[in-house]
Amino acid sequence: MRNAPTILHLDMDAFFAQAEQASKPSLRGKAVVVGGLGPRGVVATASYEARVFGVHSAMPMAQARRLAPNAAYLTPRFTFYRAISDQVMALLRALSPLVEPLSLDEAFVDLEAGGAAWDSDSARLTGVRLRTDIRAVTGLTGSVGLAASKMLAKIASEQAKPNGLVLIEPGTERALLGPLSVRTLPGVGPATGDHLRRAGITTIDEIVEAGEDELVRLLGKAHGHGLYAMALARDERPVVAERETKSVSVEDTYDVDIHDRLRVGLEVQRLADRCVRRLRGAGLSGRTIVLKVRRYDFSTLTRSETLRGPTDDPAVVREAAARLLDSVDTTGGVRLLGVGVSGLADYTQEDLFAQAAGEQTLGSEEEAAAVPEEPRPAASAPAERSWRPGHDVRHASLGHGWVQGSGLGRVTVRFETPDSEPGRVRTFRVDDPDLEPADPLPLVPVRPSGEGGAARVDGGAGPEQTGVGSEAVGG
Repeated sequence: MRNAPTILHLDMDAFFAQAEQASKPSLRGKAVVVGGLGPRGVVATASYEARVFGVHSAMPMAQARRLAPNAAYLTPRFTFYRAISDQVMALLRALSPLVEPLSLDEAFVDLEAGGAAWDSDSARLTGVRLRTDIRAVTGLTGSVGLAASKMLAKIASEQAKPNGLVLIEPGTERALLGPLSVRTLPGVGPATGDHLRRAGITTIDEIVEAGEDELVRLLGKAHGHGLYAMALARDERPVVAERETKSVSVEDTYDVDIHDRLRVGLEVQRLADRCVRRLRGAGLSGRTIVLKVRRYDFSTLTRSETLRGPTDDPAVVREAAARLLDSVDTTGGVRLLGVGVSGLADYTQEDLFAQAAGEQTLGSEEEAAAVPEEPRPAASAPAERSWRPGHDVRHASLGHGWVQGSGLGRVTVRFETPDSEPGRVRTFRVDDPDLEPADPLPLVPVRPSGEGGAARVDGGAGPEQTGVGSEAVGG
């Protein structure tokens, strides 16, 4: 492990919800929940104001609504979030060539590799400057952890939340880790945590006291050795600039269980095509086709088939997924379906198309036509459903706004922009010709060239600490 805290972990604060609050002045300081709004939707992110009521990520949306009935519930705008993420990642890559993104809002940075830091003082200065730059460029806040290893840097950023910086000085790691819950360590989820708790081990100090042999007896050789090393603050994992993609997959959860076997088959074919589009978009192919089925009773079945070589052919993936579906009983109803491809490579095996039924070559347009389209609802319904809560719209005379809600042939819009005052609310027919979907507006106005680039946005400073900070709150 290093002798200086030159590994940085950045975690944007409640990223999706914070981005929504920044773009909608009427929601600032209010409880905001982002996620799937259907009967089986789950929370993607909750603002800190919503977390006061007990709402958290991965919670069923129905439960969130019971806990915080007055919160704003919005559907995600992933293109918008990805654009902000690109700005943040560009700032990180300006610090070092070794940036390891974990998600849209989270990444490790090796500051030493880029010459951005070499000791505690330079690391802290870099972290402070990064937080300032993120606020200036995006208008949002992020929490920064600095330590001599990836594990400790991530723990430090959790301690720093929200909107803070925590630096763990080398030599203080064991004292910091000791009283923390075993769940703090990477790889300790609910099941492992419960297993350790039944053995009387609830803190990291108690892992060390139990000893390596006891950990191996309880958890197995690989997990036991690894967990004991982390409890001693030993983590030699490097920051890796390119994380290898292990699989590509897509899945859908249905508001109403699907009982019709033909409909299930059509859904699997549609998902297979979506998966291949994502696979090709990443320039990859794969050998193993995976089908995921969650049934009416929440039991989840996974089936897989490995081909002779890698493919990105939609016909091959569709045929393999269909064969896998044949082995699954769906008579009780299906609530979720997914199709994935693993065993990835950056080349394809051309003769694999012979594995598809019919063994005929189709062009891209013919391939699309060969898959029956998903059954469409009545003509009047799509227009109403297209106005998704939180998404951007523009009115011919009233300008830019966002959808607060829709139903019964009406859509309610609040007209405001990121740099305006909270706006007024108007209701329209869903087919109003003056109302149309719009692209999101930038959170920070860009100054004309020659005026110094992006406008500076001032914000309150969060905690900047050394050692243990306040109790962590998930990002």
